[in-house]
Amino acid sequence: MAVLKVKFTKTKRDKLAQILWILNWVSVVSGIILFSLGLFLKIEIKKRNEVMAKGDINSVPNMLISVGAIACIINFLGGKICYDCSDANKFSRWKLVMLPYIVCTFCFTFCILVGALMCYTMRNELEESLYLGLRDAIKFYKDTDIPGRCFLKKTVDMLQIGFQCCGNNGFRDWFEIQWVSARYLNMASKEVLDRLKSNVDGKFLVDGVPFSCCNPSSPRPCIQYQLTNNSAHYNYDFLTEELNIWVKGCREALLDYYTAIMRSIGIAALLIWLFELSVLIGVRYLQTAMKNVLLLGDLEGESDGWLLENSFVETAKYNINIIKNLGKANQISTVSGMNDPNINVQNTNCGKTNVTTKSIPAAS
Repeated sequence: MAVLKVKFTKTKRDKLAQILWILNWVSVVSGIILFSLGLFLKIEIKKRNEVMAKGDINSVPNMLISVGAIACIINFLGGKICYDCSDANKFSRWKLVMLPYIVCTFCFTFCILVGALMCYTMRNELEESLYLGLRDAIKFYKDTDIPGRCFLKKTVDMLQIGFQCCGNNGFRDWFEIQWVSARYLNMASKEVLDRLKSNVDGKFLVDGVPFSCCNPSSPRPCIQYQLTNNSAHYNYDFLTEELNIWVKGCREALLDYYTAIMRSIGIAALLIWLFELSVLIGVRYLQTAMKNVLLLGDLEGESDGWLLENSFVETAKYNINIIKNLGKANQISTVSGMNDPNINVQNTNCGKTNVTTKSIPAAS
């Protein structure tokens, strides 16, 4: 029994073909939008590539770019097919192409859904990449005279100013690393030497943060050093007073930024997927209706269109049997090839044998 069978007159078939022609061109535009969203996400990731560890974070934008490009090609072809389907004579040349086209479009539509879902599952990989990348960027913040790292100070400072954040997880991350280059430390100072000697690794650690952590909205002048020393500042209590530096970590700030972008892209991709699915359903109805018209031989008469010729269960069993038979055929051909006694057997040339022929007397 056919699934969701609908009866079509010639007028309905022509209108369906015209509507699908228009919708396929709209789908081309949606493919361009999908391509643009993937390209935008890739550029945004590339902008902060210096504070991200290498990983599979580009898989989502690459997926969206690929699917968007394929959408333009497939829907352009679909528009041509639907335009020709308004004429039964022109449809005959597409008759053998339409079913493979529908199968390919179904797989492509599934890829759009996968791309949309990947936008929501990318958060963990992105968070790990940001954590490792920011950790290394802050670690090499002081290396302004080392090639390959000299840009990291500006990168981190601009990041903290732009995203109103401080450190990786928070401002305390700066307490655990030496972020002032040894070039700018007065080694003749007893205070500097005492700090270097007090650390096991010989690092100059201070309870301070770079200037880019300062919050310009604070009414008090920025306190960058001795943040935990109440006696070093007038009318200051580290435990109770709100600090005048950014408290939020840059990993959290960047993660929120990219999550908002990917959530918006994911919603757009889901809407495009629903639209593409509706166009695919319409093309399937058109294909089956036109196929039945040619079978009936009455180009002006009514014809049935459906999504599946048989039920879902019967269609699934039929496809499974096809796959099983293909597997068995491949297995049999392999086994028979291994056991064939005629394979790799050398022919012996025995030479020509002279056979005497006797003449057969003709009947009188």
